[in-house]
Amino acid sequence: MLPHIPPEILEAYRSASTSRPRRSDAERLNEARGSLTGYDCPVCRNKGLIYSETEDGYTVSRPCECMDLRRAQARLRASGLQSSMEVYRFDNFRMGAQWQERFKLAAERFVREGGEAWFFAGGQPGVGKTHLCTAIAGALLGQGKAVRYMLWREASAQLKACVNEPEYERLLRPYKEADVLYIDDLFKTGRGEGGRRKPPTPGDVNLAFDLINYRYISRAATILSTELTIEELLETDEAIGSRVYQRSRGFCFSFPADRAKNYRLGGGA
Repeated sequence: MLPHIPPEILEAYRSASTSRPRRSDAERLNEARGSLTGYDCPVCRNKGLIYSETEDGYTVSRPCECMDLRRAQARLRASGLQSSMEVYRFDNFRMGAQWQERFKLAAERFVREGGEAWFFAGGQPGVGKTHLCTAIAGALLGQGKAVRYMLWREASAQLKACVNEPEYERLLRPYKEADVLYIDDLFKTGRGEGGRRKPPTPGDVNLAFDLINYRYISRAATILSTELTIEELLETDEAIGSRVYQRSRGFCFSFPADRAKNYRLGGGA
């Protein structure tokens, strides 16, 4: 007796049954080629299933081992980090000073031990915040975690544009409920007169609180990078800053302004 079979596999099965000497149902199903993409599996021939027959004549199936790889690929595509992860890895993080070594070691420890904790990297541009936060996200993806990437400036603009519409909650929910959320460049704004950073708008603050408070209450792992130090985040909004600080204890890195640490300007390593 055959289980439910995808139509394309059933068609290939029927063709094989009429064009070759009599073979078992399982053998013919295993010979059929499926339509899964992204990886060419020689074992299941891109069906995702392996068929066999029981002693009492039933045909049964089990998932092919390639499905773990396919699920990992799907998580990576959904995360939005595929291209960045090729560039930002633990093994190519530049270290030439003790503070950089401490920063990297804490990021690696977060991958091993973080659990429900948060990782915060804020302050001076060019110290490797995005590099290590992305490396963390990549490592957690490799552990099978469903990581979602949120580039604040782009995502917040989209969300604020529909804040009073039913679509708002639908768009925000995947960020709220992700196993791991990586918020990159939280409160990133342009520069005003004299080159001073513009403060976040009330809409930015309301959106950030909505998202961060949800994940705070849910105890959901979160990774944050921002050009604000933890002190500046507290000054911007104490409710947000205090929640981030409490959840990221042990993994809170705040770099005051110091261009000597900006590797883009020849500083750092």
